[in-house]
Amino acid sequence: MSSLLPKLSALIEGESKLLKGVKDGINFLKDELSSMNTLLVKLANNEERLDEQVKDWRNKVRELSYDVEDCIDLFMHKLESDGYDKADLVKKTTSKIKKLWSRHKIGKLINKLKARVQEESDRRWRYKFDESAVNLGKVQIDPRLPALFVEAERLVGIDGPREKIVEWLKKDDSEPQLKVVSIVGFGGLGKTTLANQVHHKIKGQFDCSTFVPVSRNPNIAKILTDMLKELGSSVDTSDDERQLIYKLRAFLHDKRGEKDIMNRFLQFVLNSYGIEKEEMN
Repeated sequence: MSSLLPKLSALIEGESKLLKGVKDGINFLKDELSSMNTLLVKLANNEERLDEQVKDWRNKVRELSYDVEDCIDLFMHKLESDGYDKADLVKKTTSKIKKLWSRHKIGKLINKLKARVQEESDRRWRYKFDESAVNLGKVQIDPRLPALFVEAERLVGIDGPREKIVEWLKKDDSEPQLKVVSIVGFGGLGKTTLANQVHHKIKGQFDCSTFVPVSRNPNIAKILTDMLKELGSSVDTSDDERQLIYKLRAFLHDKRGEKDIMNRFLQFVLNSYGIEKEEMN
């Protein structure tokens, strides 16, 4: 959505030869999608607490925005290409070509997209998704958060388990590879604290590192966003999973063993929660 809205604005403001029906349609798409994007940003901050109905609506709006962007890219390309014919042909045919092409091709596409956008807008108000976003905005504290700030000297008996895990992670470290150590136990036993201490112990041996808690109902976009933030990379609140993965790959491009490890990590996180997703190339 972050790349689509500026394109719609630029097309409306910069192209004076748009047919009125087409221009009205683009204006409608811009206004509705801009409003939807505001709600999507609010929902993105509370991914783990979204119900299935809201998630379904969000996913459909995202796919819809991709279809609208494809249509607008095609339209802009056509408008640009129409202006590069020979001068005499321009005088005779440009006006006719633009009108016919816009009316019969782009006009139909935009009308179909308008209908889809209107349908999703109606669902938004019918099921009161905005009210859900307000309720989601109420602060909830992750019960694991205090464990991240426990001072090491206050942790009795943690040295042994920490050093054992570090030993496992460093074993056979000649080649870059994904390693996973599961820490299991009842709530309150200090699993998050132990994992955090291991992270602090070994992070200096790597080009970069992040410590990101993953909940029982994972929000992949939030996981990727948290990773990027810890790595010091910029994140746009409207970025979807695809854009976040691209940014993470770009950041890690020059890091050793990035491609193979990154693919395995993403696949591990997704598979751990039963989410089917093909490997990112």
